Amino acid sequence: MTDPALLLVAHGTRNPRGVEMIARLADAVSGRVGATRVAFVDVLGPSPSEVLREVAGPVVLVPAFLASGYHVHADVPREVADSGHGRVLVTPALGPDPALARVLVQRLREAGWRPGDAVVLAAAGSSDPRALHDVHRAADMLSALTHRTVSVGYVATGEPRVPQVVEELRERGARRVFVASYLLAEGLFHSRLSGAGADGVTAPLG
Repeated sequence: MTDPALLLVAHGTRNPRGVEMIARLADAVSGRVGATRVAFVDVLGPSPSEVLREVAGPVVLVPAFLASGYHVHADVPREVADSGHGRVLVTPALGPDPALARVLVQRLREAGWRPGDAVVLAAAGSSDPRALHDVHRAADMLSALTHRTVSVGYVATGEPRVPQVVEELRERGARRVFVASYLLAEGLFHSRLSGAGADGVTAPLG
């Protein structure tokens, strides 16, 4: 019986460092479970359907997203259907997950956060309520580890935006505010966080 091929599907970014991060993630997975292909649903290629057409046997497709929004619920199924491949198993998205929450705490400490400092979980945002629900679940997981109520802010789609949340926390008396980047890779969205007015911003999860 042929082992299934593994396909990691990410959003895509024009930032070379973001693309390199996805490649490193695929390499790390390859070292544990075997060769891992990469595809992107936006910005650059190859697309999932293009890669799937090149694979004859069964495929496990992993959406490399931190919340299940439009790309997971619409783009991925459409790409699978367009490929004509009949043996594709799609896993849940990467997040939210307690393991990612633990990495967020590590990233916060690296950025200078200390217990008692306020935290804003910064996500890209989505018009899909399922994705927004996932982001709040991630914030709850981070709250449980930091013993602080973690506020949620969005970078691109949805309200409130990250700078607004940071400002409101300061108005309520927070002396230090840190932004926990709930983004997988470097790119346009992560670069915007440096101007949010926080005392520190974590590196992306990737």
